[in-house]
Amino acid sequence: MTPYEVLGLPVSRQVTDDQVRSAWRRIAAATHPDRADGGDPVAYAQAAAAYATLRTATGRGEALAGLRGPPDGRVPGCPVPGRKNPLVRLLLASGLLMRHGRPARLAVRLLAVAATGTLAVAGAGWQPASLAVITGALTWLLLTGRSDLARDRRR
Repeated sequence: MTPYEVLGLPVSRQVTDDQVRSAWRRIAAATHPDRADGGDPVAYAQAAAAYATLRTATGRGEALAGLRGPPDGRVPGCPVPGRKNPLVRLLLASGLLMRHGRPARLAVRLLAVAATGTLAVAGAGWQPASLAVITGALTWLLLTGRSDLARDRRR
C-alpha cells in the first residue's frame, strides 16, 4: 500500500499538512497499542511510517515521484517499443543505467568532488592535506550520492 492509501488520503499534490496530520491522528487514536483493547500495532506502525513520509510537502513530493513510473512499464529510451532490449537489461543489471534516481544531481556531485580535488592539489600540491581534502570529498560523495542512485522507491 502507498502512504496515501494507508492514511486514506487522495494521491494528489493538493494534500495539505493539516489533512495529513488529521488523518494520522484519526488512525493513531484508533490503532495505538496502548488502547485498552490492545489496538492494532501493525496498522499503527504502517500509519506512523506513512505519516513520517507525508508530513512535509517535500516528503509528499518524493512519495508522488516514487509512485509515478513509466505508464506502460517500458524502460525510457528503449529503441524498440514493446520489446526487451538486451543491452538495456544488461546496463540496468550492472548498475550503469538507472531506471529511477537523479542522474543530473549525481553528475553535479561528481563535478563538485572533481573541482574540490583539483583545487586542493593546485593550491597545496600533493601534500597530506590535499589528499585529506580529496578523501573527504570522496567520502561525502559516497555518503550523499547513494540517494541519487535509488533504483525503485516502490519496493
